[in-house]
Amino acid sequence: MAAARVDALRAHGYPQEALRLAVAVARGMKEEQLEKVYEMEALLEKFTEEDIAKKLCDESTEKDEFIEGWIGHQLDPIVVLYDTLIEEAIGPQESELDSMEDTEFHNMRTFTNVPLPEYGTVNDTYLTLALEVALMGLGQQRTIPLGFYSQDKACRQEEHLIAQLNLLNFDNMLYPVLKTQTELLLKSGPFSSLGLGVQKNSIPMHTFARFLFSKFVKKDLDLAFKLGLRAMRFLALEDFTGDIADEEIPLVGPYRSTRLYTLGHLQSQQCELASRLLNAAKNSTDRLPAILQASQQHMHSAPQLFRLAQDAFKLSSNETSETRDIGMLKFAMELGLKVLRMTLNTRNWRRREMVQWLIECAVEAGTSALSLVMKNWSTLFTPTEATSLVATTVMAPATASRLELSVIEREALLCCARALALQCASRDPQRCSLSTLTLCEKNPAAFEAAYRLVVESAAVIPPTQLFAIARYMDYRGYPQRAFKLATLAMKHFTLAYNQDSHPSIGDIHWACALSQALGYNELTQIIPLIIKAVHCPTVLSDLLFRCTLAKAAAEEAQNGQQYFIKDNCGLNCDEEPLRQLMEATISAYVNTAHSRLNHISPKHYMDFVTFLSKAQETFLLAVDGNGRFQALINNMKTLYKGKKKLMQLVKETFG
Repeated sequence: MAAARVDALRAHGYPQEALRLAVAVARGMKEEQLEKVYEMEALLEKFTEEDIAKKLCDESTEKDEFIEGWIGHQLDPIVVLYDTLIEEAIGPQESELDSMEDTEFHNMRTFTNVPLPEYGTVNDTYLTLALEVALMGLGQQRTIPLGFYSQDKACRQEEHLIAQLNLLNFDNMLYPVLKTQTELLLKSGPFSSLGLGVQKNSIPMHTFARFLFSKFVKKDLDLAFKLGLRAMRFLALEDFTGDIADEEIPLVGPYRSTRLYTLGHLQSQQCELASRLLNAAKNSTDRLPAILQASQQHMHSAPQLFRLAQDAFKLSSNETSETRDIGMLKFAMELGLKVLRMTLNTRNWRRREMVQWLIECAVEAGTSALSLVMKNWSTLFTPTEATSLVATTVMAPATASRLELSVIEREALLCCARALALQCASRDPQRCSLSTLTLCEKNPAAFEAAYRLVVESAAVIPPTQLFAIARYMDYRGYPQRAFKLATLAMKHFTLAYNQDSHPSIGDIHWACALSQALGYNELTQIIPLIIKAVHCPTVLSDLLFRCTLAKAAAEEAQNGQQYFIKDNCGLNCDEEPLRQLMEATISAYVNTAHSRLNHISPKHYMDFVTFLSKAQETFLLAVDGNGRFQALINNMKTLYKGKKKLMQLVKETFG
């Protein structure tokens, strides 16, 4: 209300009265701040900082008090007071600007140190009082506003006021005021969001702290880091454990009653502050553990943490030498591990990039870091990521060359990677079996273990994946193992009568050709499985015709491998096991014909006649095939005589 009166006096032509009232309000704010500081000093004599912070935070949470902020308020009190006081300190600019040779000062406003008319001292001027008012307003503890407009206005007004402060020249007169006021903000407890005992639903101070940090980093590094680490807090998100994406609008506060619409902006400002701290700690690595702890504790956005980790990785490189800063590299590694833990069970479109980056970082850190990552893979990666990205990168020749490993060290690393792949295959055989076999193919013992895992887990592996593994085994020169996996795939495979374009039909042809190439016993084993699994007559007839020709079977073998086909060259459809396949094919044609006739439309009549022509070719392979086919035709004429046009076409074609 006092600031509103100041604004009203200025608007109605009473600048001096407005100035006196603004000075009085500013002095009242300073007195209130000093009272809070004295209260906190008395508490610090009896309790530790941790106890005080917990006690004050619990008290404020129980009261659930809404603290209206001066920044973002509808009446703009801090802006009004600051403008009123700063206008009195503005001096003549034209003559002084002309005398300035350094261009960096052209954007700064020139002020005169006008002392206060009452109770003024040498260091107490309108300019210093305006600065103190702005700092107290920006550092005030204030509750997060309820609406989007209020939150957005608070952010914009904070940035506007900081931009105004950046126009000031913090020389020997203003810098001590800035430092003193910052120390008071750190000591004033709940009065300031930089103090102890702040409410959980208060606005964080990342933007304001970044401004202060930039002013102190070259003159008082200890104060800069104390301020920066304190301001890293994001108490509104303290109860959230997982990754909170920038585009989310979470409910925060003691009773989760406030929607945080500006979350993305606040998290980006928090990351900017952490990046400033990290850059300043490049030459003083003893401060890195504190920054790491603050980042891991208070940052809840995986993309922002990943951005900070990338910044640390870049800072670890030395322009003058090829070696990296171990402390900064370890910092990047720890943040990268936390990012992967946060995003393990959530969807993040940058997940693959995060995994690849961490492996690159671990390679730079050395074999110990790679071993640590592989031993703790279950908390960092999915089985698919561990086999396709982690183990593959570790086993790549470029990795061993980059690490300059000896033969023994390289073999130990490869052994660890193969063990990782086997663990992934046992945990997720559906997605990891084939990649595990590929990774273990140069080690006979590991390859045998991976094959056993596939056989034991065949019930949960999709048939299409089993067929792919079987083809891989055939490619590697293990036809018997390939046949074993093909039979396991056939046991869990089903092909309906109308699936004549299924993508696995080629796998069925390959499996049948492989079994015929291996011998009579293998063909006898696979035929019953095919009959049980495949109900599509066209697929069965193709298999039947292929099995009667040894040359066709040899051509179907994977990669043109010429298996020695001698047991099956003289087989015909009247002998086992092809007789079973022929009977199953004829039965499938009969059942499919009746199924199609139940739901046929005139536009499909010609397709049906073509289907019957293919069926006739299969029927004629049997001794009594012609009679059985004519019986099928006569049966259709009797049962479906209502479909006169269709039956006329059938009669014209087949008699």
